[in-house]
This record gives sequence, structure tokens and C-alpha cells, in this order.
Amino acid sequence: MIGLYSSHATTYLLILMVSTTLAFALPIFLKPLVWARLMQWKIPQDTDLAVYFGRCLGAFILIIELVALRAALTGADLRLAFDLMFCVYGFMTVVHVYGALRRIQPITETLEIGFWILLAVLNLLFYPAA
Repeated sequence: MIGLYSSHATTYLLILMVSTTLAFALPIFLKPLVWARLMQWKIPQDTDLAVYFGRCLGAFILIIELVALRAALTGADLRLAFDLMFCVYGFMTVVHVYGALRRIQPITETLEIGFWILLAVLNLLFYPAA
């Protein structure tokens, strides 16, 4: 049963990645409240939306953390872990710069830009050698 369609694994992953990126990741990332309204959240009455987004973000952070933990403990996929961290740091920098330029976030979030850049520099310094 497991791997019954393994010869189509790459096609499956490509279709899954494209469809979930278009249906969920990009809409939530670019226009979260538009997406929320499409999903029938009542804005701003439904404050549970903030909890929902927080849980979604937390889930993905935990996934990245587990990949990093596995790499740190076993050495497996070490470069993958670092590459994922580069993605996280880069996107988080963009998100926080955008919020700062639009003046739609508290100063603590704007100061966080330096934190993400520092982590990216540390990632470069500790990146596994070839």
C-alpha cells in the first residue's frame, strides 16, 4: 500500500505544491483578510481569526524547528535545514520591512528586522561546508 504510486511521486508533489501555494500560501501571505473573508470569517468580529493565523504560523515554525533538530542531532539534511532557515529569515525580513514602511506594526516588530538579518548572517557563518 505504501508507495503504490511512487513512480508518480514527483508529479504528485509538483501538483500538490502548485495548488496549495495558489489556494492557500500566497493568498494568506499576500492578502490574509481577503482570504479570511473568502473563508467566511467575520472581520473584525471574529477575533478567533488571529488565533487561527497564530496557530497556523506556529505549526509551520514547529516543522522548521523539527527539521533543524533532526539535522542538529543526526547530521541528516543539514544543508536543507540551513536552506530552510535562509527562506524563513528572508521572508520574515520582507514581512517586517513591509510593515515598517506601511507603518502598520508596533516598533517592536520593526526592530525585529535586525534580528532576522542577524540570524541570516549567522546562518551564512555556520553554513555547512561542501
